[in-house]
Amino acid sequence: MTTTLCVDIGGSGLKAARVDLRGDLITERLRVDTPYPCPPERLVTTLTDLVAPLGRADRATVGFPGLVRDGLVLHVPSLTRATYDGGTDVDLQRLWDRFPLESALQGAFGIPTKLLNDADVQGCAVIAGRGLEFVITLGTGVGTALFLNGHLLPHLELSHGPFKKDVSIDTALGNVERKRLQRDHWRARVRAAIDIFDAMLFFDHAYVGGGNAKHLDPSNVGPKGTIVSNAAGIIGGVRAWDLAH
Repeated sequence: MTTTLCVDIGGSGLKAARVDLRGDLITERLRVDTPYPCPPERLVTTLTDLVAPLGRADRATVGFPGLVRDGLVLHVPSLTRATYDGGTDVDLQRLWDRFPLESALQGAFGIPTKLLNDADVQGCAVIAGRGLEFVITLGTGVGTALFLNGHLLPHLELSHGPFKKDVSIDTALGNVERKRLQRDHWRARVRAAIDIFDAMLFFDHAYVGGGNAKHLDPSNVGPKGTIVSNAAGIIGGVRAWDLAH
C-alpha cells in the first residue's frame, strides 16, 4: 500500500501525518510551532525531527506558504520575518531567495518529494473537477490556487493584488489584521476580497480554507463559495500526485 507523508508548512505551525491512498490518516497528525527566525536549514531540520516518529512513507508532499517553482523558493512572506508578526528581514530574504527546498527535503526525508504552494495542496483535496475552481486559504497570510476541469494551473500570487489604496489582499485579510479588527469587519473584508477575485477570474466555485476559515459563516463566502476544513492541507498531499502536473 502506497503511503504519503503529507507536510503542511504554515506561518504559525508545522504539521505532518502519514496518509493512505484514500486520504485517510494512518498516523496521528503531529504539530509544532514554526520557529522564528526560520532560515532554510532550520526549517529542514525542524521538519526532519517532526516527521521522524511517523515512520517511513513511499513519497512526500509538502505544502509551502509562498511561491515555489521547479522546487525553488521564489517568494515567502512569512518565513522572511525574524519574528512572527515582524517586518521583512533582508538577511532571511536573501537566504530564502531561490533556495532549492524540494531537493533539500527530498534528501532529508529520503523519499520522492513534491513541493507545492500550500493553497495548491489544499485545493487538490477539495475541488470537484468541474470548470474553473478557485481556492483561497486564510492563515498568517492569504494563499490562492486555480484548477481548470480538475487540473492544477500554474501558481499565481493573486493575493498580492490590491485590496484598497496601497494595501494588498494578503495584508488586509492576514492574521495580524484579523486580530486587530472586529470580527464582522474582518468577515466583510473576506467577502469583498472574494468579490474582487471573482471579478478577475469569473470562477465557477470558490473554496475557502486555512486556519482562519473557522471564523467565517457560509454567508461570508458568497453564493459560489464553500468553507472547507483546514485538514485539507494534509489530505490534499495524496491527490496532489495525480493533479499536480
